[in-house]
Amino acid sequence: MIRANASRYPISAQCRIPGVPRSTYYWMTGHPEAERVDPIAGDVHAVRRDSHERYGARKIKAALERRGVTASRRRIVDIMKRRDMTSAYARRRFKPRRTRADEAGLSNPLDREPDGYAPRTHPASDLTYVRVGDGWAYVCLLVDLADRGIAGHSAGRTRDAGLVLAAFAALDLPLTDIQVFHTDRGGEFDNTRIDELLRVFGVKRSLSRKGDPCDNAVVESTNRLLKKELVYRNHCTTIERLRRDPDDYVWWSDNQRLHSALGYRSPKEFTEQGLVL
Repeated sequence: MIRANASRYPISAQCRIPGVPRSTYYWMTGHPEAERVDPIAGDVHAVRRDSHERYGARKIKAALERRGVTASRRRIVDIMKRRDMTSAYARRRFKPRRTRADEAGLSNPLDREPDGYAPRTHPASDLTYVRVGDGWAYVCLLVDLADRGIAGHSAGRTRDAGLVLAAFAALDLPLTDIQVFHTDRGGEFDNTRIDELLRVFGVKRSLSRKGDPCDNAVVESTNRLLKKELVYRNHCTTIERLRRDPDDYVWWSDNQRLHSALGYRSPKEFTEQGLVL
C-alpha cells in the first residue's frame, strides 16, 4: 500500500500511520521474496481448521504428510507464527511424589505396562476436576489402553462411585470383554460398589501405587488433552453442557484425531489396521 501511494504521499508520513519504521519499508522493497506467501500456508490453515484449532506443529506435519505435503516443523511453525496460530497444548509441569504409605497393600498387575493389550480388554480410568460456573465438577474417562480411545465418559458435581458407574453405563461393549480395570487409589474407585460391578463381570482390578500418577499416565494424559482441547476453550457454565460437550469431542478424538502414540493415526484407524502398541 505504501509503495502504491509513494507518488502521492511522503513515505515517512505513510509509515507513521501503521507504525512501520521506514527502514522496514525500504528493506521490504529490497527483498521482495519476503512478501511471498508460503505455498503450503493454505494447507496448514486447512489442517488446523479441521482439527478445530487444536493441533500444534507436530500433528500438523503428520496430517500434511497424509495429504502428500512434505514440510519441516520449522517451516510449519514459521507459518503459524505469521498467521498468529497457537496450539491448545502446554508443557507438563507435574512432578510425581513418591511415598511408602500402602505401597504394596493392593495389586498393580499393569505395573506401568500400558501397551500390548487386545482392544476392549484393559480400560483405565481417572477423574479430573473442571470449573463449571462458580463451582467445580468432575469428568470420568474410561480409556482403552489398546488404542488410546475414549470408550466411555461421564460428568457430574460429585466425585463418587456413581460417576464411575455412569461412565461404565456409557460403554458400547459387553462388560464381559473387560479383563483388567486399572485406576488410581481414589475412594470413587476403591469401594464396594465398584468391587461388586467388577466381581459380577469377572473383571480383575489394578490400582496404581500410592502417590505415583505415572502408573496411570495414559489417562492423566487424556485428561490433560480433554481440558486443553475442549474444556478450556468452551468455558462450560452449566453441568448439563459439561455432560453434553464431550460427545462430539470423543467422536472426533476416536475417529479423526491423530495420536502420536499410535504413529499419528486415529484410534479407529489403528484398530482397523490390526496394529498393537
